[in-house]
Amino acid sequence: MILRIQIYSLLFSFFYGIFVFFLLELNYKLLYTGKMLYKIIISFLFVMFISLLYFYGLLKINNGIIHIYFFLMIGIGYLVGNI
Repeated sequence: MILRIQIYSLLFSFFYGIFVFFLLELNYKLLYTGKMLYKIIISFLFVMFISLLYFYGLLKINNGIIHIYFFLMIGIGYLVGNI
């Protein structure tokens, strides 16, 4: 993989981790009250949307090639968003 594309993928994963943190916080606040069935359905749809959005972004950046360090960058971005 070309170095430039790899750097774009890493930066995308990092900022996507921060984005996921804020969306999870918003999802938690919206689902704090409500019926259990609605919580399960909305949480499932939320996870599917987040996953598909990430893989679509990787598809546009580097033809959908996934490496373990992309997931590590998502985790680091999530931790940075948590600070």
